[in-house]
Amino acid sequence: MIQTKIETHDDLIAALKASDKDYDIQKIERAYQVADNAHGGQVRKSGDPYISHPVSVAIILVGMGMDTDCICAALLHDVVEDTAVSLDELRKSFGKDVAIMVSGVTKLTNMPLSTKEEQQAENIRKMLLAMNEDIRVILIKLADRLHNMRTMQYQSPDKQRSKSHETMEIYAPIAHRLGIRSVKDELEDLGLRYLDPVAYKEIEDQLNMNKTQREQFIKDVQERILERFSEFGLHPHIEGRVKSIYGIYRKIYVKGKSFEEIYDIYA
Repeated sequence: MIQTKIETHDDLIAALKASDKDYDIQKIERAYQVADNAHGGQVRKSGDPYISHPVSVAIILVGMGMDTDCICAALLHDVVEDTAVSLDELRKSFGKDVAIMVSGVTKLTNMPLSTKEEQQAENIRKMLLAMNEDIRVILIKLADRLHNMRTMQYQSPDKQRSKSHETMEIYAPIAHRLGIRSVKDELEDLGLRYLDPVAYKEIEDQLNMNKTQREQFIKDVQERILERFSEFGLHPHIEGRVKSIYGIYRKIYVKGKSFEEIYDIYA
């Protein structure tokens, strides 16, 4: 997903209200105001106001069902590193948990990580140590990386490649270990987009050719499965999806299969 729409304060409030969680919207509003004031005048490479980034990170975490303090920390995750706001101020205004999360994200941001394969275990060890402080630190960092990858088109080609390598070798495996399949798949797809753009486009075009038929096929299978379950008085929630672009890429380019040979394209 290449993000082009700037997500705003109104989008965040709409996401909070649409959620089934009981958010403290007043506290989140206060966190937004602190972040908006702190980042005032700062812009991203795209030219968008910097506040659009923490807002997008917060919206991703709302979608993951995270709590009020995590959403506040997401909005504030860059203020200590990039502005004059201190951790003590955050602790006094938002409590210990929010301050710990912001501190943890700042430490992870400044932590040297290597994309060399032999260093992957050490990278994961560092991430797990951060989780001992508060697992929400890792979730904020994953959402931060996901939004940065969604907007990577504004970076230089060298930065696109280096961040994509880092994403594929560090962040996607962490998402996998935490069982966050949707984040893992999107991180891998976005990484592939910059590491092998030709292959990415070929697979994307193949998938788009029969998109309507594929969606109808998944819907039909879901309905048949639900009918069978209902005969036994069971009513499960069933989701269907098409295998990620990177998942298809691995089968074609690593295992040597053709697109037509990939029979498990649906999951």
